Amino acid sequence: MAQSFLDDQLLVPAHRHRLEHAQILAQDDLKRVGKLGIIASVQPTHATSDMSYAEHRIGPDRIKGAYAWRTLINHNVTLALGSDFPVEGINPLLGFYAAVTRLDTEGNSPHGPGGWFPEQRLTRIEALRGMTLGPAFASFQEDTLGSLTVGKRADIVILDRDIMQVPAWEILKAKVKATIVDGQLAYGKV
Repeated sequence: MAQSFLDDQLLVPAHRHRLEHAQILAQDDLKRVGKLGIIASVQPTHATSDMSYAEHRIGPDRIKGAYAWRTLINHNVTLALGSDFPVEGINPLLGFYAAVTRLDTEGNSPHGPGGWFPEQRLTRIEALRGMTLGPAFASFQEDTLGSLTVGKRADIVILDRDIMQVPAWEILKAKVKATIVDGQLAYGKV
């Protein structure tokens, strides 16, 4: 009775289950995550930090389910990309670059210049969505955060180059010109 009263009085949001550090999954679980509507919280720089030793440690079969972002997207999984700071660097461009290239900051990977398991790369749009709308949805804030939409908070970073268009090697050279938080200039000049 008490729980029913609380449920009637409080707007309790639906659960959104999230798999934190969704880094190494069995092949069947990659499919299950999508079927169950689980959000995959991933840190792209973990892949590029771990790529030199991951296959040796977990083996050639299990590596197929490791850092398998494309496979998750193909199974309709919402990705929430993050940095895992202080384990990894706090600069979000590191994660964006790792997600779209699967290369280290020097442009290297054990599989060559195309990236480590390049078939698992995200497009730039997918990486941006994973850093904006994905985390907003994962935290029940998609109505106020995650996109530049009328009525939402205007949280914006203005860079000195268009990371959606420049060659991949230029992404990490981008510098912040201005930061706007909730519509107010917090850093730099516009």
